[in-house]
Amino acid sequence: MSVIGQPVNRTDGISKVTGAARYAAEHPLPRMAHAVLVTSTIPSGRIGGIDATDARAVPGVLLVMTHENAPRLPDQTRSGKLQPPVGRVLSLLQYDAVHYNNEPVALVVAETLEQAREAAARMRIAYEPGPAVLDFDLAKENTHPPDKVLGEPADTVRGDFQAGLLSGSVTLDETYVTPTEHHNPMEPHATIASWDGDRLTIYDSTQYILGVRNIVAGTLGMPPERIEVHCPYVGGGFGCKGSVWSHVVLAAMAAREAGRPVKLVLDRNQMFGPVGARPVTEQRLRLAAMHDGRLTASSHDVTAYTSMIEDWIEPCALVTRMLYTSPSQQTSHRLARMHLGTPTFMRAPGEASGSFALEAAMDELSYKLGIDPLELRLRNYAEQDPGKQLPWSSKSLRACYATGAERFGWHRRAPQPRTMREGGVLVGLGMATATYPTNRSAASAVARILADGSAQVQTASQDLGTGTYTVMTQVAADALGLPPALVRFELGYSGYPAAPISGGSTTVASVAPAVHAAASAARLKLAGMAIADPRSPLHGATADEIAVEDGRLFLRADPARGETMAAIVQRHGGAPVEATADAAPGSEKTKYAMHSFGAVFAEVHVDEALGEIRVPRVTGVYGVGRLMNRKTGYSQLMGGIVWGISLALFEHTVIDKRNGRAVNGNLAEYHVPVNADIGIIDVSIVDEEDPHVNPLGAKGIGEIGITGVGAAIANAVYHATGRRVRELPITLDKLL
Repeated sequence: MSVIGQPVNRTDGISKVTGAARYAAEHPLPRMAHAVLVTSTIPSGRIGGIDATDARAVPGVLLVMTHENAPRLPDQTRSGKLQPPVGRVLSLLQYDAVHYNNEPVALVVAETLEQAREAAARMRIAYEPGPAVLDFDLAKENTHPPDKVLGEPADTVRGDFQAGLLSGSVTLDETYVTPTEHHNPMEPHATIASWDGDRLTIYDSTQYILGVRNIVAGTLGMPPERIEVHCPYVGGGFGCKGSVWSHVVLAAMAAREAGRPVKLVLDRNQMFGPVGARPVTEQRLRLAAMHDGRLTASSHDVTAYTSMIEDWIEPCALVTRMLYTSPSQQTSHRLARMHLGTPTFMRAPGEASGSFALEAAMDELSYKLGIDPLELRLRNYAEQDPGKQLPWSSKSLRACYATGAERFGWHRRAPQPRTMREGGVLVGLGMATATYPTNRSAASAVARILADGSAQVQTASQDLGTGTYTVMTQVAADALGLPPALVRFELGYSGYPAAPISGGSTTVASVAPAVHAAASAARLKLAGMAIADPRSPLHGATADEIAVEDGRLFLRADPARGETMAAIVQRHGGAPVEATADAAPGSEKTKYAMHSFGAVFAEVHVDEALGEIRVPRVTGVYGVGRLMNRKTGYSQLMGGIVWGISLALFEHTVIDKRNGRAVNGNLAEYHVPVNADIGIIDVSIVDEEDPHVNPLGAKGIGEIGITGVGAAIANAVYHATGRRVRELPITLDKLL
């Protein structure tokens, strides 16, 4: 039986629970100094003057770096902007302009963190404030389209939308709003930078090790070969650590100026501004359908904020382009500039917020038509991608609907709102579709079979806590014919073979094929050595005649004839048997549309007098290709559902319209669910074989879990109360 798919325990679990795992800020270096970032207190204007006298007087202060004394960057990279996916416009103390509140304006380095904090507090910065756009309602009066939306056109038109709208018997035209939300991983952004002559070593909490190396090199104007990046563990990323932000380069600049290794960890309130967010969105959905529920027209128009220094779009309408059959459709994306930090990727960017609007609109349409919400989706089921006009590489959504409805008990739902009660509270049942694109990038890996019979596999990927260490160990063990305990999988170092960003649910689909190919090549190389060796019991056999199990090669026709991997390596001098392999996508995306799909069902209980909402249970059923590890995979999907509950009911960054500061920029007031808020989460997978997405048939699962959940809960709240809330989060004041 293949070890792939088995619920193998996390190989890094013991290191994490015992504290042996070292995160970015925990690497001890001699003579380490500590840095504290100083950020702006106005949203727009310029720095009129800086008085660092009191700051420099604090004992232990080594450096106060501002735009007045920061090293000048090369002219071609003064803006700090390089190429996507991680190239951003950075604030690197090259000018006196201020573009948003909480923008980096200075850096203090001292012997201890306490000294650096005290010195930073003593900085006296005079500002000359300028006019600021801080109200989204005002900002959206002047919008512009982005150049592209994840490589796709910003706007699309299919068929005759107006004719389709007029031909519908029932129409819907509503606007849905999602708020600004900020990432708050357990580990904040953290960087250690250390110079040795002209060589730079960086320890960074990142979703893209090679991106850090390349962006820092390009920004500082130095060859990438002179930089090495380490990131063995990440304490959560969720998109915010996919880009290289200002603090990473500033740490490198400060370390060079101070002549010491420098550690820089963002304060929790500095997570609100300089390292991205999910932006506020306003989404207009228009749907038209015949009396039998078949859509005749659909449109999805998105407006989201972006910063004054850079365009970044939340790609909400992409989900509408592909999810349901509609003969006529139009979609658009528009950006409204505001004096806030640049937004960025946040778990399922676009699909999380876009599916809320689309799936809430479909639910509203179902009530207008008098058709069960699940049945309405089945009547508009897309047998191929309607936008790209391509067949699906695989699609198990019908099975997800059927399995989810049965597990959840959808049949007991009363059609009319406010008709189900339990224990004195209103009960609502809602559902929605989940989906996320299947992405893949090029990756490489190296595998070595060692003289003791164990194996070592390496690639420059990263583990965000998703289980990459464990899954890649399983993949390598399967290809090598070794038990997982004898495979040591290593990542987190830029000197290993190249791997892509861990974003867009790409890691397994990209890295696993490279790991499998390298491990398979090493095993075949070892078998070839045995076949050519007269001393081996396998001498003269062909590769097809040889099987391997538990580290032993043997003849399929005569299992008694064989020997261990260790014996072969030792007999040939003991040097590791090594193979490197590359794996990359081909032309398959020109032939197939590739997505994961799922169905989400939610039950809510609403206190009629107080408006308090509880979510006692959520059922999610998914078709995600070949599941690589049942334990870590289910964990990812459950975590996504928890975040979907948070999206629906809790998260909201409140921006002070006077100064652009996050009013609730801390974990005390930025609300997220705790254990008491989460009821039963029932996750299951339908069997799905996809021969097209990659050689292992695996689809990413890191993000699909959050999609659809916000809408399912909003739809359940409507079913319970009869009140449709179109602006997230759904708080009790909106129900009273």
